[in-house]
Amino acid sequence: MLDESDDIHPLFHGAPSGTEFKKLRKRIVRQTREAIEQYGMVTPEARDGAARPKWLVCLSGGKDSYTLLAVLYELQWRGLLPVDLLACNLDQGQPGFPATILPEFLKKMQVPHRIEYQDTYSVVVDKIPAGRTFCALCSRLRRGHLYRIAREEGCSAVVLGHHRDDILETFFMNLFHGGRLATMPPKLVNEEGDLFLYRPLAHVAEADCEKFARAMNYPIIPCDLCGSQDGLQRQQVKQILDGWEKNSPGRRQVMFRALTNARPSHLLDPKLFDFVGLALKTDEIEENSPEIPRLS
Repeated sequence: MLDESDDIHPLFHGAPSGTEFKKLRKRIVRQTREAIEQYGMVTPEARDGAARPKWLVCLSGGKDSYTLLAVLYELQWRGLLPVDLLACNLDQGQPGFPATILPEFLKKMQVPHRIEYQDTYSVVVDKIPAGRTFCALCSRLRRGHLYRIAREEGCSAVVLGHHRDDILETFFMNLFHGGRLATMPPKLVNEEGDLFLYRPLAHVAEADCEKFARAMNYPIIPCDLCGSQDGLQRQQVKQILDGWEKNSPGRRQVMFRALTNARPSHLLDPKLFDFVGLALKTDEIEENSPEIPRLS
């Protein structure tokens, strides 16, 4: 599975040779490939060679996006991902953001890329009252720019580095605070209907992304540059999940598996299941029921 020659992509140059890292890398590649296939992220036309799509791979500089970029290039290098990849970093004007790290890294790694500067940070600070969290508006503004860039670059999909734990946390945030059963889907179509959004790391654990990116010594940029406020709902949910995992190892994976095994008839949403139309097979019951003698 792993390297037998020196022509692997530069993103993997200097990879640790130990057994533990090889197992980690193999697991991440396998889980990413499974998600890509399970959720149909590569069209039959692309697999047949009739049309080769182009993906905009969003790179924030965090451990997750580095892992995403590396594993997609490995799958492409092994002939398992017939798509072209364009890495993209959106510099949102966050105070202290080290603007030179990603361009230098991507150039060194021979990765085609586009760096875009848009000061959405000032917009968010101006619009959001003091003490409120920035994340929702910041995310919407970022997503809008990424869709625009994807169109300009001729990409069919925007690819994000959200992993299994992000998906679980979002589910519980919606459950606890939104009053709905919903999370980040691995694949969706944007509102305009002209772009896909993919999350190929949907099956990958956050801890594995952390181990992988640090073992590869990628230049990780801290994720708290915007001065994220303490006590965010997501952090609270993460602490709850951490506690459950500590008390019962493997709990996260069991909960994630539940998200892939929904039973609408055993929930309460009449839009997903026709409870009103649910009826007994009365004719069958009458035919098969034993005759009950009448009392005289």
